Amino acid sequence: MSAVDGFGCQFLRSDGESPATYTATAGVTSVGGPEIERENYETTAHDSAEKWRTFLGGLKDGGEVSLELRYDPRDHDTLIEDFEDDEPRDYRLIWPEITGAQWDFQAILTGFSPEGPFDDLLSAEVTFKVSGKPVIS
Repeated sequence: MSAVDGFGCQFLRSDGESPATYTATAGVTSVGGPEIERENYETTAHDSAEKWRTFLGGLKDGGEVSLELRYDPRDHDTLIEDFEDDEPRDYRLIWPEITGAQWDFQAILTGFSPEGPFDDLLSAEVTFKVSGKPVIS
């Protein structure tokens, strides 16, 4: 069984220009998603073979990407600016270097939740809704 250490993931934000320049988001401690999903439609009928349910694939959904980060307003307020954008922005998720894998996608920022406990570092949870098909390479 193979395994890959999760250390080294990067979340990058496009500047929106063409060609795009991507900047890594600092202080990311955890990345979740994209949580791709697919609807399905049941096609079972009385004459389905051997009484097995059958299905047909439907619409696909890029899901959400969530980040946990060590919040620093000096580094992360550009993400908050994305909340004001109605149009999706280009983002890139790079998995650990050893894998050579990355996901490029468009998304809108749907949630930004900072936290400032008295006995720990500032942190934030950030959520993006993927728009369209992620490009996996």
